[in-house]
Amino acid sequence: MELNVFNWLLALAPVLAVLLLMVGAGWGGGRAGSAGFLVALALTMTAFGGGADLALVAIGKSILLAIDVLYIVWMALFFYNVTNEAGAVGLIGRSLHRLTSDRAAQSLLISWIFVSLLQGVGGFGVPIAVVAPLLVGLGYTATQSVIMASLGHGWAVTFGSLGTSFVALMAVTGLPGETLAHDAALVLSLSCLFSGALVAYVSAGASGLLRSIPMLLVVGAAMGWTQWWIATNGIWTLGSTSGALAGALVGVVFVLSPLHRGSSKRAATTVDDQGRSIMLALAAYVILLALAFSANLMAPLEQLLDSVMIRLEFPAVTTSFGWAVSAENGRVISVFGHAGAILFYAGLSAFLMYRAAGYFDSPSVWRDIWRQVSKSALKTTIAIFALVAMASLMTHTGMTQMIARGIGETVGAEIYPLFAPFVGALGAFMTGSNANSNVVFGALQGETATLLGLSAPVILAGQTAGASLGSVLAPAKIIVGCSTVGLGGQEGPVIRRMLMLGLIPVVFVTLFTFARLSGA
Repeated sequence: MELNVFNWLLALAPVLAVLLLMVGAGWGGGRAGSAGFLVALALTMTAFGGGADLALVAIGKSILLAIDVLYIVWMALFFYNVTNEAGAVGLIGRSLHRLTSDRAAQSLLISWIFVSLLQGVGGFGVPIAVVAPLLVGLGYTATQSVIMASLGHGWAVTFGSLGTSFVALMAVTGLPGETLAHDAALVLSLSCLFSGALVAYVSAGASGLLRSIPMLLVVGAAMGWTQWWIATNGIWTLGSTSGALAGALVGVVFVLSPLHRGSSKRAATTVDDQGRSIMLALAAYVILLALAFSANLMAPLEQLLDSVMIRLEFPAVTTSFGWAVSAENGRVISVFGHAGAILFYAGLSAFLMYRAAGYFDSPSVWRDIWRQVSKSALKTTIAIFALVAMASLMTHTGMTQMIARGIGETVGAEIYPLFAPFVGALGAFMTGSNANSNVVFGALQGETATLLGLSAPVILAGQTAGASLGSVLAPAKIIVGCSTVGLGGQEGPVIRRMLMLGLIPVVFVTLFTFARLSGA
């Protein structure tokens, strides 16, 4: 199909529809994604020459891709709600606060380390919804609380939520995690320092930031290196979780050591823990890590869990313009060895453990947990199905490749690395999701990199890192945070201040991407 301005705009129409409806009309991801899918389907059947057979193949593949992502989404929310109903989440946060009376150190323990742990195992708005009101209760202003809870976990989104966003990137680009993980984990691990520095600054100003430099360097190195090592060794589903747990361990040791220049006086608290044990609260996360590492590192167990696979073959399809997609398998899903299954095993184990310990008050807690999971996941489910189907149709008809060609011929290889992270951040800002940004722009960024002769893994690292850091600036998430601390309807000033601060790490990612491709 000829590349001209009209055809290029037609190819871009589904993406523009999603972004304009979400930003201009205020639609949610589900409605806007569905509209984008319908636009892509209409263009598939008309301007881009795809028949019903091509549309069915593209949609069939997208269903498997969406299930691969949503398996993690639903089970991550199940695990989180089990621990939250048991009181483990609040207990961990309060226990970290009690370790020191230094405000900057307190903010780092809760708004950098603890919030990142919540992002690692939950995500989807959970970190800000849990941590912002916790911070208000500890004496921070409502505005401070929302900003710190948001900015503190920007580095942990791609490899958080048990790797949902990273799995989405693999799904739409067709590249294996081993190829993508190194650069993505490296730039996000370095971004960890910026996330922590912003938290310290918002909490205690410039003096608090300077006072926190030793803690930032020590804990940031532990969190960043752990995430990088875990992700690059094939366990990307636990990158952020492992990094945050390492940060929690090192952070606790640090504030109790002579290296900590804050007051040695411990923070007082009037909150009753109702006899709950911090060790039992942490046990759920230990179970999750043990199961995940065992499933990935013990070959006999891995083979057993992977004995039941969903594997569907799809035929070759071609448009009337000659754009061809070869016959291939769709996304292969391990029913019992999937990251979502591991989350379910951990959540079920934690549920039985907490029930035996008497941590659940309601006899209908099992039903209540699943009701909350369904309530939280339904809109995300619709959005993921719609957006993945849209992206699949665009890939199978050559729309994505045409967009990439147009950008490549206009921008050029020298400048494009400066654009890639901002494209990812813009997508996440508008859709409210790192995963959605990767689904919408991942294939496009990879195609553009290939056409320009650039390293696709480096460009895609810029895409997902920009989206990770940009997702915490999304109005959709900020609205959630503000609603939990009494700032409903007053989101404007919070968003303005967050944009001023939150773009700093995005600029760093841009410079990193440019330097990597310049051989610096």
